[in-house]
Amino acid sequence: MISEKMKEFLGKGSAIRAMFEEGNRLKALYGEENVFDFSLGNPNVPAPKEVNEAIIDLVQNEDPVVLHGYMSNVGFEDVRQTIAESINRRFDTAFSAKNLIMTVGAASGLNVILKTILNPGEEVIVFAPYFVEYGNYVGNYDGKLVTISPDTETFQPNLEEFRQKINPNTKAVIINTPHNPTGVVYSEATIIKLADILREKQEKFGSAIYLISDEPYRELVYEGAEVPYLTKYYDNIIVAYSYSKSLSLPGERIGYLVIPDEVEDSSDVIDAAAIANRILGSVNAPSLIQKVIARCCDVQVNLEFYDKNRKALYNGLTELGLECVKPEGAFYLFVKSPMEDEREFVALGKKYNILMVPGSSFACPGYVRLAYCVSHETIIGSLQAFAKLMEEIQSLEK
Repeated sequence: MISEKMKEFLGKGSAIRAMFEEGNRLKALYGEENVFDFSLGNPNVPAPKEVNEAIIDLVQNEDPVVLHGYMSNVGFEDVRQTIAESINRRFDTAFSAKNLIMTVGAASGLNVILKTILNPGEEVIVFAPYFVEYGNYVGNYDGKLVTISPDTETFQPNLEEFRQKINPNTKAVIINTPHNPTGVVYSEATIIKLADILREKQEKFGSAIYLISDEPYRELVYEGAEVPYLTKYYDNIIVAYSYSKSLSLPGERIGYLVIPDEVEDSSDVIDAAAIANRILGSVNAPSLIQKVIARCCDVQVNLEFYDKNRKALYNGLTELGLECVKPEGAFYLFVKSPMEDEREFVALGKKYNILMVPGSSFACPGYVRLAYCVSHETIIGSLQAFAKLMEEIQSLEK
């Protein structure tokens, strides 16, 4: 018999993954060009040419024993130092190799740090809407997820409710900016207020409260939007990063944790995280792609492609009467459903081969998420399908 924990998962699979599989089924029936699959944040932009060039050069010229072998659980020291120096140049920080742990993407990094700091029953706060897997990651270590309700006007964090819900059992807070699913970038003013609240509560309760910043979309910003580097605003912060989006490498599973010296008992946290990386089963991040990243960590993906899609989809949908906060980052639109139950809107969309993810999957019903990291042809074709969908909804309302 499977475990009781896993029985729960059998009955509530990921809506995002289910929609992705539905997209594959529809494409087989109707042709890929006739299906408008906005379900999964799987970049349509190819990885930069520098990535392939680095792979070829490394395979041809590096010592294969080193290239494909074990290393320290925290990753190659030269790779970590190179990435640390890149962060320092861009954000005026002072990290070194010892502050970084290479991880199997940001998802693994979040699990590593939660295993490192979380005791059973302790609470982790998230702001709705949030990436649904956060709840599963916290549950892996028998923590309790505490959700702050969304501010659907701005989708900035609801800081008043946040202040009220922090208590002596609060161990960590997870934030995500640029944000999945809304595309919102948290302002510097928001970050300063959030950090002030955390310091106030730490002093009141006499315990460390960790701020975990999940940042796979950091480089994907538009129209001059700035994403504050959070280690400058609060001491007890850990950054989880992934190259899945910034270099279009989601299947390679490569990222890192930044654990600054300012974190309380930082040496112990770093050492414990290295052990967590090993005993969770990852052992270490993939060796070849670590070396590739060291050569490409300052390379950027084609933002113009995403921006073109962002503008076309946002403008097209708002012209049809749909409401959405204009995203400043990532590659998602979070659209207000024209039907009271957004799941009905999602179901009706399938009639026109439009695949959307219901906002209830992000603890924010009444909205749908569209991932616009698709071909531009998909964006343009979908607008005709959305027009027909909206016409049907309007006819149903009469």
